[in-house]
Amino acid sequence: MAFSEHQIRSAGEMIPLDITLRPPSSSTYENSRFISFIFSIATAVADGSIGRRNMDMTPSSDEEANTLLASSSLDPYEDEERAYESSEKIVVPGAEDESGDAEIQRFSWRKLWLFTGPGFLMSIAFLDPGNLEGDLQAGAIAGYSLLWLLLWATTMGLLIQMLSARLGVATGRHLAEHCREEYPSWASVSLWFMAEVALIGADIQEVIGSAIAIKILSRGAMPLWAGVILTALDCFFFLFLENYGVRKLEAFFAVLIATMAISFAWMFGETQPSGRELLTGVLVPKLSSKTIRQAVGVVGCVIMPHNVYLHSALVQSRKVDPNKKNRVQEALRYYSIESTAALIISFMINLFVTTVFAKGFYGSKEAGSIGLENAGQYLERKYGGGRLPILYIWGIGLLAAGQSSTITGTYAGQFIMGGFLNLRLKKWLRALITRSFAIVPTMIVALFFDTSDAALDTLNEWLNVLQSVQIPFALIPLLTLVSKEQVMGSFKIGHVTKVVTWVVASLLIVINGYLLLNFFISEVNDLLFGTLVWVVLVIYISFVLYLILRGTDLLNRLILVGWKGLRVLSNILGHPLEW
Repeated sequence: MAFSEHQIRSAGEMIPLDITLRPPSSSTYENSRFISFIFSIATAVADGSIGRRNMDMTPSSDEEANTLLASSSLDPYEDEERAYESSEKIVVPGAEDESGDAEIQRFSWRKLWLFTGPGFLMSIAFLDPGNLEGDLQAGAIAGYSLLWLLLWATTMGLLIQMLSARLGVATGRHLAEHCREEYPSWASVSLWFMAEVALIGADIQEVIGSAIAIKILSRGAMPLWAGVILTALDCFFFLFLENYGVRKLEAFFAVLIATMAISFAWMFGETQPSGRELLTGVLVPKLSSKTIRQAVGVVGCVIMPHNVYLHSALVQSRKVDPNKKNRVQEALRYYSIESTAALIISFMINLFVTTVFAKGFYGSKEAGSIGLENAGQYLERKYGGGRLPILYIWGIGLLAAGQSSTITGTYAGQFIMGGFLNLRLKKWLRALITRSFAIVPTMIVALFFDTSDAALDTLNEWLNVLQSVQIPFALIPLLTLVSKEQVMGSFKIGHVTKVVTWVVASLLIVINGYLLLNFFISEVNDLLFGTLVWVVLVIYISFVLYLILRGTDLLNRLILVGWKGLRVLSNILGHPLEW
């Protein structure tokens, strides 16, 4: 787009502009530039800047002219929504030095401390109320026998999250941004919709978990809906913390994780589970037909779709130049250490919860009826009061889990919306939109399910299913992107890592597929609803196959064969198709 000098006079003058359009292009880059230009106009209208110029009728400054011509910048991503502005990022000594090609310095505890934070925020998704419910049900029904699976599931989760961090550090852009660039518009919008649905499902569980904790700690004085309202206000506290910088926000989450660790470790000490059985459960794999559902639940809770998007954005909170290979390697090294430490802590917390309920309820008649809503009452009935009743310890730990996960959910929602749609909105507005998506359905849930523990458990199963079906739409794009040299450069994953990660991803998808099949067989009895489910399932599988095969020769061959088949069929019908 070209503007002559005399055309840029006043925003209020109606002067015809000589606009020269380049030839149409199908590239994603051109589409994104056009969409970015449209959104920049929309943002200006929202801020009232266009209206102010029209009212003032003052000549445009050089700065305003440069803004109008920003699309001609050499940086193709300059006008895009970014995870963090440069002023918000934490400076790590050496990470921005011009000597980026120098050898990596030896290990530094100070640098590890500066890189510590994103991994712990990521680990909160392993500790949300949905995971805690899976832990307590696994312990009550399967005893100590699934602890080995919890360990390996956490390890698989670490592998996936490190790939997410690798993508963010090596490219300087997060997964949602890459998906917008990598896939055609219809696929990108579909992936965004799936991510939002998964986030809403997770957020409902997390907000309800916090509301249950508030109800426990208030001894029932505050109903579920009141707890939901209190929890909804956390997004404003989140915005308040954000104004004080990334490190303050990370410190707040560290306090919440410590609260969970202390609470559930206290419960572990009070109930004194068997150390011998615990060690056997961790080291000796054991699985029976009676515990298969709990096993699937343990593995299915490890990968949260929104968390895969979140981690690739969180690692960009440190200033690391992606063009300097050794600095990227150094950042990945420290992030690997930090993320591993964070998930070891999350594994220990999950282990505490599982073993407490294994010790108290395994083999009892109450085992099959324990859920998040009534777990506190069962614990109080089993272990009594004391100076610090176990009911309140459980409530404090559950509240910390719910609050931390709802805030990180809001954080993830901002990155997902901004990345897929390239929306440059003010943080408070984007957080409000993200929070509203979940709070409205959660309030409905709180009003209708407050009086029934069984109904809440059924709803929780449906929400688990909702999140399970979204897993391929986060995993497959991630594995596709980190395997591409055009995206990752020299940091693309090797052949062995590629095989291992695809095996892990396939295992997670198959396990969640089993959960879905088992759930629908038991729940779907109506013929019309069943037919609708099968139609949706065919579309779902087709989209998953498209994501897997896209860009490969196999997909091109399938399209070619399909087209030839259509041509043959059309010739038979007397309506030939042209290429």
